[in-house]
Amino acid sequence: MGIEQKLGNMGVVTTSLEQVVNWSRTNAMWPMLFGLACCAIEMMAAQAAHYDMSRFGMELMRASPRQSDLMIVAGRVTRKMAPVLRRLYDQMPDPKWVISMGDCASCGGVFNNYAIVQGVDEVVPVDVYVAGCPPRPEALIHGVVTLFEKVKQERLADWK
Repeated sequence: MGIEQKLGNMGVVTTSLEQVVNWSRTNAMWPMLFGLACCAIEMMAAQAAHYDMSRFGMELMRASPRQSDLMIVAGRVTRKMAPVLRRLYDQMPDPKWVISMGDCASCGGVFNNYAIVQGVDEVVPVDVYVAGCPPRPEALIHGVVTLFEKVKQERLADWK
């Protein structure tokens, strides 16, 4: 009795360690809620029943950085909030990713003054930018899917 008889017509499934780990990382991302302005309303709408981000494995937004691996920065970041944002990012376990949601988080938006950080990439490294003022929930979902594609392309040599 060989392995062909035990498996039947199912065939043999082979994969690599990279593919399994990247698949599990994309299907179990836990976002941290970090809504700073009007973009946070659209982020909440993307989490609600009509758009339902739980189909991507994001059941709920985490309030603790130690339980999350995806930071969605939604809204303008002030100079006073920047050190707090950095501290929360540093407390997140590796691997961690950042989505910059909205024009204010990406480039300062219409706020070109001394109090607003002109892009959250001055504080934390950003993986995906979602444009709009405020961006629709569909745009955030597109940003999440773009991040998934980026994570699926990671290689073993890139891991820390």
